[in-house]
Amino acid sequence: MIMKLWSAAAVALALSTAAPALAQSAATGAAAPLAAYRINPGDELDIFVWGEERLQRTVRVLPDGTFSFPLVGKVDALNALPSEIEARITKGLESQYRTAVPQVTVSVKTPSGLQFSVLGKVRSPGSFTPGRYVNVIEALSFAGGPTEFAQLGNVVIIRKTQTGSQAIRVRLSDLMKGSTGDLSGESIPQVRGGDTVIVP
Repeated sequence: MIMKLWSAAAVALALSTAAPALAQSAATGAAAPLAAYRINPGDELDIFVWGEERLQRTVRVLPDGTFSFPLVGKVDALNALPSEIEARITKGLESQYRTAVPQVTVSVKTPSGLQFSVLGKVRSPGSFTPGRYVNVIEALSFAGGPTEFAQLGNVVIIRKTQTGSQAIRVRLSDLMKGSTGDLSGESIPQVRGGDTVIVP
């Protein structure tokens, strides 16, 4: 019971100590900039071509990171910014207009593709859709935190890439003991959509 309480307290301590360091500019009165959202498979997008009701669509990005759009065909959306998708659709429509293509607007209706899984020695393993970017420590908190015998010095993030799967090893044992010497993006990486965090 004491170990369980320690684990929960360690997660809370790690989160409370990591947050200020990851937002260092907050001390100067400026908020740390948030990463721009990039499209994931499973995301739902609203697409509007101004003045063209026939070209207004809500689309879901397929598992291969693409979707189809009238008069354009297949659009590659994987890891793209909404503005980049706007440019791709505009370019695809150019042949349909004698003058400039009307304004194209792409917005993320539901970021449901930003989903990750946590497996292994955690209290509530499973898949999670946070609706925002999280780092590996926050991912563990979604899963209830590590169990008593979790090996936090050897946490692994399995990430899907275009060339296969990549294993990212993360050492959290010192941080969970209260050490805040290294709070860089490399020591506490961000979890991406489709990642699987394994706690041995």
